[in-house]
Amino acid sequence: MKTLLLSTVVAVSALSAFAAVADEPNNGSDTAQAGNYVKDSVITTKVKTKLAAKHMSTLTNIKVDTDDQGVVYLSGNAPTQDASDLAGMIAKDTDGVTAVHNHIVVDHR
Repeated sequence: MKTLLLSTVVAVSALSAFAAVADEPNNGSDTAQAGNYVKDSVITTKVKTKLAAKHMSTLTNIKVDTDDQGVVYLSGNAPTQDASDLAGMIAKDTDGVTAVHNHIVVDHR
């Protein structure tokens, strides 16, 4: 688990550095699209890192997607409504996130 968390932190750092370069003004549409993709990936990685940092195995199985407007989409399964709500709150409290759509299904097994 520590290796996964360390790898995630390293990935976030690398993506953040790349995002800073990608945010420079540019007239090329391909570069602008790449900049949006990097921004989206950085937000997704930040949310996943925060979920993993909670050390709850139920939160590490949540799928996180981010669109080019900073809207985060959460999906997957959680054992309780509290776990689902926690994932939503973590995502909302992440820099760059403009909205969260929580589609996590609560398993009542």
